[in-house]
Amino acid sequence: MDYLLVNLLESAGYWAYGILFLIIFLESFPPTLFLPGDSLLFLTGFLASQGYFNIILLVGILFIASVLGYIFSYIMGEKLRKFILNSNDKYWFKKKHLEYTENFYKKYGTKTIVIGRFIPIVRSFSPTLAGAVEMNHKKFIKYVLVGGFLWIGGITSIGFYLGRIIPGAEKFLTPIVLLVILISLLPTLTGYVMSRIKRTRNEQNKI
Repeated sequence: MDYLLVNLLESAGYWAYGILFLIIFLESFPPTLFLPGDSLLFLTGFLASQGYFNIILLVGILFIASVLGYIFSYIMGEKLRKFILNSNDKYWFKKKHLEYTENFYKKYGTKTIVIGRFIPIVRSFSPTLAGAVEMNHKKFIKYVLVGGFLWIGGITSIGFYLGRIIPGAEKFLTPIVLLVILISLLPTLTGYVMSRIKRTRNEQNKI
């Protein structure tokens, strides 16, 4: 199993950086809030510690992806201002997600752009909503740069550091990768199960 994973990474070459760039870029938009941003950063940092990625190149590429993703998401928010603010569970703009992000804005103000980087739902909605409410461009860019640097650099470095200090980490490459993937899926699975339970209870109450 380890051999297959290593072979896959080696055969991907520089295309792997491109795929990672695309994932981080797309995660800045509401439709892709399910993408595993945090776990992906940790995992790639860990793999960099084992020599599969150049850590400096990796962090640079992912930082650019995170910044560009937020900027394009902000522009989308400006263009779709009325649609987003008046959305009533249409398409990806679920009311609960918008309210959750709006509450963050009320509590933390423009710092939501930084803090929200570390919270999946807020991370995908905050730049779009910032564009919709017409946040000052200069403030937005400033917080995007700070937030992107802390998020990308911080989580990737943690994965890289742990990969360096764990004895014989390369021997447990596949189990660690599978564990990180499982952890990244837990919030989605938990949300699905809770929504099913809530729906079942509502149906029972109607009877």
